[in-house]
Amino acid sequence: MADYTQRRRMMVDTQVRPSDVTEFPIIDAMLNVPRELFVPQALREAAYSGEHLPLGPGRVIMDPRILAKLLDALDITPKDLVLDLGTGMGYSAAILARLSQAVVAVESEPAHVAEAQAALVEVGIDNATVNEGALADGAPEYAPFDVIVIQGGVEEVPDAITDQLAEGGRIGCIFMEGANGTCRVGHKIDGRLNWRYAFNGTAPVLPGFAAKRSFAL
Repeated sequence: MADYTQRRRMMVDTQVRPSDVTEFPIIDAMLNVPRELFVPQALREAAYSGEHLPLGPGRVIMDPRILAKLLDALDITPKDLVLDLGTGMGYSAAILARLSQAVVAVESEPAHVAEAQAALVEVGIDNATVNEGALADGAPEYAPFDVIVIQGGVEEVPDAITDQLAEGGRIGCIFMEGANGTCRVGHKIDGRLNWRYAFNGTAPVLPGFAAKRSFAL
């Protein structure tokens, strides 16, 4: 039988800590959330590998190192209301629930919504909800959010999402340009987003977050 507790400890010690993530709440969450329950059954043996895990066309569960660094850059507090876009099977929502006051997660795949809800219940998390819907629509009925986390790559962030960010709030995502990507954190000041570089990373561009293409005749 796999010793997932030991694998979690190794993930933190060999992937997360060496990436300069030292904030105790993030370390504690990653040590205590059973990632194997939030991945497809066939991928449980790879749950703690240092790579994205596939969830379907253009969708992944993000590499633990990238997720940890993104959360570290966002400086989430216990008073924050968080929007988690593209939660997949709920791992990111489970981690965020331990860092914040409450999490509203959005997932477009109905099967993943059901799996995420079941896994969150199984691990006793009661301050996160998973809603089915288009990722690019967000969850306006719960807005404004103090923090928005996008679990995948983007080429552009729709206004519908940035409009849901509270004044003074933060949004984090991976901007993709071809095969290259950079994680940036945006701070909403006087109604405008000011983006800052955080670190390099890549992820598939999520549905609804690709740049609109123009065609010249």
